[in-house]
Amino acid sequence: MQVLDVCWRDNSTFASCSTDTTIVTYKVGNADRVNTYKDHENEVNTIKWDPSRKYLASCSDDKTAKIWIQDDEKAYRNFQEHKKEIYTLRWSPGGPGSENPDRKALLATASFDTTVRIWDVEADSCLHKLSKHSYPVYSVAFSPCGNFIASGSYDQQLFVWRVEDGKLVRTLKGQGGIFEVCWNADGNKIAACYSNHTVSVIDFRSKKK
Repeated sequence: MQVLDVCWRDNSTFASCSTDTTIVTYKVGNADRVNTYKDHENEVNTIKWDPSRKYLASCSDDKTAKIWIQDDEKAYRNFQEHKKEIYTLRWSPGGPGSENPDRKALLATASFDTTVRIWDVEADSCLHKLSKHSYPVYSVAFSPCGNFIASGSYDQQLFVWRVEDGKLVRTLKGQGGIFEVCWNADGNKIAACYSNHTVSVIDFRSKKK
């Protein structure tokens, strides 16, 4: 089976996910598994630890995103509202362990159903469904301040949304499908990479930081 993603929890512990539907955590220097999570029903595409390193999020071709707590083999959260495969996910820069500990911990998921969803982890609910894309969404990224989220799709569109109310605030049309979007550390530029062998960088200025 293919291993599709890997993510470090700390300097010695990391998690990996696979087409065999499992997520496994390991500790460097120990060949034995620390934990194995088996609740997904199809291949697991992406895994990410939250800023506190308490929660591990995963998304799968089974159309679900799940959140796990270390040493607990049963999923802490199970988000099931997407209609097709979930390709990737990202945590917001909020909650315990982040630079914004007083803000909610949010999780964004990007799906082949053409939508992005933002989940309130503690409330166990979908905060926003972002649905302007017309093709699968391959990438999503929160701004460093956590007020905005960028999404990139094979429809060649880069969208920037306001997290507070889910409003679309910026659009950029490229010349190829977008596979990744990424903010710079200051949160005033967004880079996107396209299927036509190009990379673009856009300036992003907002009155609300």
